Amino acid sequence: MGANLSSSFADPNVCSLVGSLCLQPSPPPPRTKPGLGDLPESCVALVLECLNPSEICRLAKLNRAFRGASWADFVWESKLPVNYEDLIRRVFGDGLEDKLCKREVYTRLCRANTFDGGTKKAWLDKRTGGICLCIASKGLAITGIDDRRYWNHIPTEESSFNSVAYLQQIWWFEVNGQFEFPFPSGTYSLFFRLQLGRATKRFGRRICNTEHVHGWDIKPVQFQLWTSDGQYASSQCFLDDPGKWNLCHAGDFVVDGTNSSTKLTFSMTQIDCTHTKGGLCLDSVLVYPIHVK
Repeated sequence: MGANLSSSFADPNVCSLVGSLCLQPSPPPPRTKPGLGDLPESCVALVLECLNPSEICRLAKLNRAFRGASWADFVWESKLPVNYEDLIRRVFGDGLEDKLCKREVYTRLCRANTFDGGTKKAWLDKRTGGICLCIASKGLAITGIDDRRYWNHIPTEESSFNSVAYLQQIWWFEVNGQFEFPFPSGTYSLFFRLQLGRATKRFGRRICNTEHVHGWDIKPVQFQLWTSDGQYASSQCFLDDPGKWNLCHAGDFVVDGTNSSTKLTFSMTQIDCTHTKGGLCLDSVLVYPIHVK
């Protein structure tokens, strides 16, 4: 049998057949259809530029191409205000804009960033792209604030600054404020965040002490607003609804972008000295783009 096997391999016809089988190329693998992962990052980035930030972040989870494209500077620069460099310098100080990519700049601006000694906070509204600003009661000029017979700063979890100014009783009520800020172009509203009564917690439940609330239903409180380019707005209202935080609208102003920054002056007064008023919590002053709810 060994002889028959060796003679078979010695046969030239058998050898040529075996050689042809060995040299025959293997069939090519099946061709796969192109997918989203085959798109160039530059093309993906052009698509992402047309989407809002939340959509960009969701699509970045699809694959490597979308994740890489989501970091493109021009994608996020289109979501930033035109004067974002001025905003960064005002809120964070000089030099930071050169150290961060545009996505990191956008992320930082969307946080509630505290500045000016902890008396102000600014953040970018994700839906409108406008800047929101909040000024603590400690950043305002309040008549009589240093006299504890009239005013006290009390700690509370109901304020983003963890403190509010509480008025016990006074004849001449006046609150003034002034600041300069590089607002992007747009229309803005200014509000005072107020509450009649002093809220506390007892056994885990919120209760509001209204024993000092008086005098706000006799004459209205007047709100006024001035801008450095000559705009003026005013409003007035009676304060009511004890135990609830209310946003009292002082007025609107327009920023057209011709100036690098806008200087605001505003006030809240009730200076009729025929009666006292008291029991008021003053938390902050808020500036929002007019379309922000």
